Amino acid sequence: MQRESSAVVSSEIRLKSRPSGLPTLENFELVKVPVPAPKAGEVLVRNLWMSVDPYMRGRMNEGQSYIPPFELGRVLEGSAIGQIVTSNVPELQAGDYVTSMFGWREAYVAAATSVQRLDVTPSLQVPLESHLGALGVPGLTAYVALFRIANLKPGERVFISGATGAVGAAACAFAKAMGCYVVGTAGSEEKRAWTERVLGIDAAINYRAPDFDSAVARAFPDGIDVYLDNAGGEQLRVALDHMREFGRIACCGMIDQYNDTVPKSGPANLYNIVTRKLHMEGFIVMDHFDLTERFQRAAADLVRAGKLKWRHTIATGLAAAPQALIDLNSGKSFGKSLVRLSQMA
Repeated sequence: MQRESSAVVSSEIRLKSRPSGLPTLENFELVKVPVPAPKAGEVLVRNLWMSVDPYMRGRMNEGQSYIPPFELGRVLEGSAIGQIVTSNVPELQAGDYVTSMFGWREAYVAAATSVQRLDVTPSLQVPLESHLGALGVPGLTAYVALFRIANLKPGERVFISGATGAVGAAACAFAKAMGCYVVGTAGSEEKRAWTERVLGIDAAINYRAPDFDSAVARAFPDGIDVYLDNAGGEQLRVALDHMREFGRIACCGMIDQYNDTVPKSGPANLYNIVTRKLHMEGFIVMDHFDLTERFQRAAADLVRAGKLKWRHTIATGLAAAPQALIDLNSGKSFGKSLVRLSQMA
């Protein structure tokens, strides 16, 4: 965000073309745009952090889904934390932190009703950007999956795919706090070791290992009560083979197929849902924002107890955001993917 004379100029990332398979840098373009002065009821915000999330890949495609696709030639959007520069409403002051869906840009003017003031609790002593991860929507997603969708009970056997990601790591913490036996998956030996050592779960399994199926069988000799599916594909197939009767599966993402150019066949063992009397439900977190306050209290308690852990992969500067999304979709990122945006000149 720069000032040329009295005008504010911001950079933004637009969708230049729709990808086929894994996105490339050629699918994006970086442009500079003037930012108007805020009118009555509006605010001028400088973004400090933006989130890079798996669902963004799906929005790069055409077609109907639970959320509209990104438009060609238009700025992308996503979760961001910014700071008020100028406010024309009494409830927001210059210097206030706000969250919004106006990511992928350095600065913007918007109606004050489209941003949410972020109350930073000093006693938690957490980085500001954690409110885009474990203390934000990804953490809420984990909370909804376990407690509303899967109806998690103390002491159950829990299997979590993508345990090093923002949703998975938070789910590990919530499940362990319930006294559950928790096993998670990771995509490398480094990530697997971190999951056991830092998250403190009972076991972690590399889902790329050739003995993945047998490793899950060893980890769950008595079967799985609850499976949190962030992956789909082979991980879902293996989980279905090891579910206990009346087990529950909460599906919040299937990153295994986001970059497919040809649809894959579904798991051949879906009949397990019938024979084992399973409950399998997909959900979108935006339908469950009524749990936000309950989640925030639970997450804060875990932070104070030192039980909610996370890891961030941080890129610097708006121009780095497209590569961050590519890295996320190719498994190169570790933990929550974030972009630290340039400071105001």
